Amino acid sequence: MQRATIDLWVGLFVMAGIGALLILALKVGNLGTYSEAQSYTLTGIFENIGGLKVRSPVKSAGVVVGRVTDIQFSTKTFDAAVTMKIDKRYAFPKDTFASILTSGLLGEQYIGLAAGGDEGMLKSGDKIMKTNSALVLEEMIGQFLFDKASESEDSEDDSKF
Repeated sequence: MQRATIDLWVGLFVMAGIGALLILALKVGNLGTYSEAQSYTLTGIFENIGGLKVRSPVKSAGVVVGRVTDIQFSTKTFDAAVTMKIDKRYAFPKDTFASILTSGLLGEQYIGLAAGGDEGMLKSGDKIMKTNSALVLEEMIGQFLFDKASESEDSEDDSKF
């Protein structure tokens, strides 16, 4: 009888641990903060999306207002078309600016929406016309090194005269 009681308590403890890990995984994955029940679809065209992924958050003023639902590559324009679902509670003007941002220095990438001042609002299926691509750290470092190398070449050329 005592062995059965101990087994029952161990089983309950294991189940509680699994439940806690599941809740923690949902919190870390940011999956529990947004529901697609009442939403509308917007599309943005970006030259470079960096490490943006499907299910990445769409934020405005730091608040999650939607999620990225699809990313497609256009073979005609060689750009990335990003489809996002925005919660119906949040309406954005037609001149809204969409940027791909990074939380922290090496954190997750997300889309940041900066509302404009237009009277008309975006509707489901509309395209965000003003976009800003992701800043890729490797490209920035390469540009910095290239600029430094060209500066040193210029100073060497000036010293020869």
